[in-house]
Amino acid sequence: MRREILENPRVQEFLARHADELSYDNIERNLPKLHEFISQSTECCGCDNTEHCTNYLKGFLPTLRVVRNTVEIDYVRCEQKIREEERRDVANMIASMHMPKDVLQATIHDLSIDDESRVMIAQKAAQFVKATKESGHLPSKGFYLYGKFGVGKSFVLGALANELASIKIRSVVVFVPEFLREMKNAIGDNTLNEKIDYIKKAPVLMLDDLGAETMTAWTRDEILGTIFHYRMAEQLPTFITSNFNYGELEHHLAQSQKGDIEVVKAGRIMERIKALTEPIEMRGNNRRM
Repeated sequence: MRREILENPRVQEFLARHADELSYDNIERNLPKLHEFISQSTECCGCDNTEHCTNYLKGFLPTLRVVRNTVEIDYVRCEQKIREEERRDVANMIASMHMPKDVLQATIHDLSIDDESRVMIAQKAAQFVKATKESGHLPSKGFYLYGKFGVGKSFVLGALANELASIKIRSVVVFVPEFLREMKNAIGDNTLNEKIDYIKKAPVLMLDDLGAETMTAWTRDEILGTIFHYRMAEQLPTFITSNFNYGELEHHLAQSQKGDIEVVKAGRIMERIKALTEPIEMRGNNRRM
């Protein structure tokens, strides 16, 4: 084993560089460290998952150094480990409530730019990210993305959330119909206020499919109204997708499950939405068919 260690080209190179620091006795005492070093790969093997790594510490490469005439081994992350940690960091910057996995994995490059409206949307998203990078602060206004069912509005939210995550900006992405149902259940387990606070205080809030179901006066005024009022007052960016334009959404919000028409209260919600967002129509064919 001793001969195998000392004839190893990597060990010979290391010992030559540190010949003035390591005596014969030093080298003999450190043979176990040198053996640990040559028993592992010192270059990333390029596997697609560090779970397949054969090194002692998965995803880490051994390097040698001399400290007070003693050989020490340091372990540094390989390229794959760095990529995995970067992906994990990005994923941790996006909190999701009831959103599909494929939406949360969307990127700007995945968006089909085959329509003038889509070009504008991609430009608006890029401008938002650029403004955040350059100023160090989030712009206070998001956009209200509306269009027919299946044109890809949700994927825009996912792509934008990932772009923001790449610059360490945290987003909360919410599928509104399920979220409102969850809020009703939260009354029973006393978590309602906690959940509303979590949503309303998000650095970036993305609400998907607003208006997809008839709301009660309570969900409209006490849940959405509270969230929008707080975000408007604090100037926190909010992004919304809907099948309705502003006017259609206001009409929808005025209809309660009891059949009442509450124009004033719907108008109050819409004032907040308009203060928080810029309307953009997304055109195109249904891509879910």
